[in-house]
Amino acid sequence: MGDRKFFVGGNWKMNGLKPDIDEIVAFMNAGPLNENTDVVVSPPAIYLDYARQKLNANIGVAAQNCYKAGKGAFTGDISPEMIKDCGCEWVILGHSERRNVFGENDELVGAKTKYALSQGLSVIACIGEKLEEREADQTMDVVQRQTTALIENIGDNWGKVVLAYEPVWAIGTGKTATPDQAQEVHQKLRAWLAGKTSDTVAQSLRIIYGGSVNAGNCKDLAQKEDIDGFLVGGASLKPDFVKIVNAKE
Repeated sequence: MGDRKFFVGGNWKMNGLKPDIDEIVAFMNAGPLNENTDVVVSPPAIYLDYARQKLNANIGVAAQNCYKAGKGAFTGDISPEMIKDCGCEWVILGHSERRNVFGENDELVGAKTKYALSQGLSVIACIGEKLEEREADQTMDVVQRQTTALIENIGDNWGKVVLAYEPVWAIGTGKTATPDQAQEVHQKLRAWLAGKTSDTVAQSLRIIYGGSVNAGNCKDLAQKEDIDGFLVGGASLKPDFVKIVNAKE
């Protein structure tokens, strides 16, 4: 893995009222969390400020989405500037649920990424194929297409991007790509990125895995050379998330 610092994100999705968040904050602050791992959690937008104020400073906070503008007539959306105003430094963009439930296309995800970076946010950019695409042997075609839309908008800001490979068929299903399956995609993606950007970008970019990661499988996944961490869904709401944060020894 070279010098790439391990990264674990917890995507709370549309879960948690204040009492629930208080419980998560309690086990996160108690840790202990591996100091050699970057840790970022992502509460619902309405609780960004609440979570940021309660979590220890060594735990980053991310929004789950944002729009491609600073303000305006975009009912229900939030801007990178608002995220920063809550003391948060990260945003998740292009999550499969945004793409497949809310219909966001590659172009929009790219535009959001460009604007978020321009405003100083760091971005967890998500890519991944659906089950029918994997079964049709289209995995690399899909992730390369999705990543191409990001490359065009990242420019020189690769140091502020973490790429999350999340096979849609493994999210919330209990199915997980085997460590070898995940490593294969990460390795091929890194090699492809070297040709599209540079060796320096490809070797320094953190590519993390998401899709039913839990305390039982995280250590095996973490041992793979090109898996630089995780984006965790449901398991990030439970105390075992601390074990996932500490998966990399």
